[in-house]
Amino acid sequence: MRSLPDILIEVDQATGFSEHLIHANEATPRATPLEHQRNLYAALLAQACNFGTTRMADLTGIGVTTLDWYTRWYLREETLREANNAIVNTHYRLPLAQIWGGGTLSSSDGLRLPMEGKSLTARKLSRYFVDEGITTYTHVSDQHTTFGTQVIVSTERDATFTLDEILGNTTELDITEHTIDTHGQTLATFALFDLVGLRLSPRIAKPTRQRMWRPHPASHYTKWPNAGPILQDRVNTRIIAKHWDDLLRIGGSLKRGTVSAALLITRLQAGARQHPLSKALLEYGKLMRTLHNLRWFSDEAFRRRIGRQLNRGEGSHDLRHFIASPTARKCATATTKTKPCKPTASP
Repeated sequence: MRSLPDILIEVDQATGFSEHLIHANEATPRATPLEHQRNLYAALLAQACNFGTTRMADLTGIGVTTLDWYTRWYLREETLREANNAIVNTHYRLPLAQIWGGGTLSSSDGLRLPMEGKSLTARKLSRYFVDEGITTYTHVSDQHTTFGTQVIVSTERDATFTLDEILGNTTELDITEHTIDTHGQTLATFALFDLVGLRLSPRIAKPTRQRMWRPHPASHYTKWPNAGPILQDRVNTRIIAKHWDDLLRIGGSLKRGTVSAALLITRLQAGARQHPLSKALLEYGKLMRTLHNLRWFSDEAFRRRIGRQLNRGEGSHDLRHFIASPTARKCATATTKTKPCKPTASP
């Protein structure tokens, strides 16, 4: 196995991602070009492999003050996003990537990680952490690329943040459909996805126990006797029609970036569920989830495609676990004189 620094350098030569890691004040680095690149790579690996700058300084001989300075002034959210976009766009154009997928399907999942020290985002959650931790919520395309990452509070439901990274996508990927596990879907997210012209296709646990709704009276379905036992509940279409213009305004606001989906969902959940607009959104979500469930039951190819995409997201989490593992840390500092590192099972 090749060392991580070699892979990082090769990817940079192919994509030029380091050109987007610029100083916050656009200042010219005092170091020589070679020293500047070396310092950038060391700062990146220190963060990606969970070394910390002190440990990386011991391994490389670069001063810890220098590494802290590069981390603070160059590795910012906006520069890292632009650098990641350069990698995703280059990967998108590769012939092999086009065989994997067209870049129109994506999935998202949360990876819970323990934290040391104090953080406003960290929370105690005994099911996952000994002390405190956070959740990194990542969006992966059908080409195995990660085009969006958010650090969220672990006690928040993933569904609150499912839509934001898709609407904020600035890569060349043309995402039109998104899949998620049960925890990433709610009636509100079903409605919001449709209002912005996207399709939500989750894999819901125990789908036969899910309620399904019909838009018409039961007498409308006499020609389809099998539909009656399935579509037992009826949607309030009157409230949808009454607030349809308001629902369209919500979709337009999300598309234009006037408001984030996470903020909108949080406000709707915090308010009274009997608010007319909130109720109209939930009623519309019932229709969208019913249509999805009917397709899920009737289309085996659809179920397999969704399962494959969710496996891609799980595979990306396994890779991150390995990169942050002790074995990968040895690979990151390996020289040509050492033996190749062999991957171990992810924790």
